[in-house]
Amino acid sequence: MNQLLLDIAPANQPTLDNFVAGRNLELLSVLRHALAGSGSERIFYLWGEAGSGKSHLLQACVRAALDTQRNAAYAQGNVPQFAEVVAVDDVERLDDAAQIGLFDLYNRVRDNGGMLLVSGKQAPLHLQLRDDLRTRLGWGLVYQVHGLNDEEKAEALSQHAQARGFTLPPEIAQYLLRHGSRDLPSLMAALDALDEHSLRLHRAPSVPLLKEVLQHLLGTKV
Repeated sequence: MNQLLLDIAPANQPTLDNFVAGRNLELLSVLRHALAGSGSERIFYLWGEAGSGKSHLLQACVRAALDTQRNAAYAQGNVPQFAEVVAVDDVERLDDAAQIGLFDLYNRVRDNGGMLLVSGKQAPLHLQLRDDLRTRLGWGLVYQVHGLNDEEKAEALSQHAQARGFTLPPEIAQYLLRHGSRDLPSLMAALDALDEHSLRLHRAPSVPLLKEVLQHLLGTKV
C-alpha cells in the first residue's frame, strides 16, 4: 500500500466540456458566450462552498482562451499580470497589496476590454475585503456555483473515469458516495487513487480495492 498513490494515469484537465453543470447550466452558458465574444458581460464573480466547482470553471475558462491563442492567466490567492482573460481564485486569501492589484486589474479590464473571473466562498457583500474592491466585484455578473447532488456526482465520477480510460461500475460510485468524503475534488482524488492502485495490481477496479484505497486515504477501516 505504500505505493498506492503513484501518478500512473494523466490528470484530467478541467474544461467546460467535462464540467457537470447540475444547477449551473445558466452560468455555464453565460461563460461560453463571454469567451466566444457574443456576451456583453466581461467581469464575473463566482461564489460557493469548497468543492462546488469554482476552480474548475476558472481554470476551464483560461484553458479555453489559451486554446484559441489568447493570452490568459490563472492564479489562486494572488493576482497575475494583466491578460486578455484573467482568473483569480480564492479572493478571500488576497493580502492588502494583492487586493489593490485586483482593484487595478478590474479597472483595466473595464476600461480596456478582456475578461475577468474572480471566485470566493461568499457573496460579495460578505467578503472581508477592501470596501472598494468588494463593491466592484458586486458590479459584475455574480453567480452562486451550486454543488452537485449524489446523482450528479455519480455522473461526474463516471465521466472522470472515462477520461482516465476505464468504465466505472455503478456499485463503486455508490460505495464511494456513501463512504468517501462528500466534496467532489476528494471523491475524484479517491477515484484516481483507485485507478492507480488497480493498475499497479493489474486488477479491474472493484469495491474491495476501493475499500483498501479509502482505508489508506482516510486512515480508518471502511
